[in-house]
Amino acid sequence: MSKWFSKQISSFAFSLQKTYEKIITAKPSLFVVGASAVVVSLFLLGGGIYDILTTDIAVAYFPPGGKIIVFYPSLAEQFLLESMLVMIFGAIGFTGFLIAHRSTKYAYSPRQAYRFLLVGCVLLIIGYVLIENGLISKFGL
Repeated sequence: MSKWFSKQISSFAFSLQKTYEKIITAKPSLFVVGASAVVVSLFLLGGGIYDILTTDIAVAYFPPGGKIIVFYPSLAEQFLLESMLVMIFGAIGFTGFLIAHRSTKYAYSPRQAYRFLLVGCVLLIIGYVLIENGLISKFGL
């Protein structure tokens, strides 16, 4: 039994070493690195760490009376939905940046370049306006 066990441990250590070498020598594509950087930044800017660390009870339903009670946090706190919407609207704005940047690829086709630039700017403005609208509605400015 001890011989079998030592062989299994040795095999496991060898497979861990090979896996470690594959991870160290891996070269992800530029797209994967860029996309993961954008996702991480949107997560951080949207307040993802705050959502993970806090427990939020936004709505409670009490069946005997059938009442729904909403607990609104103070202005310094946020709902999970607020941060998710900020992340989505930020992604819309970033998509606008990408489409506007893609318009430079079609420099010799001005009509297509103008369309891409227009769509990118519209998405960027939509993302910005939606985030600002959320802030104005929350703080009542």
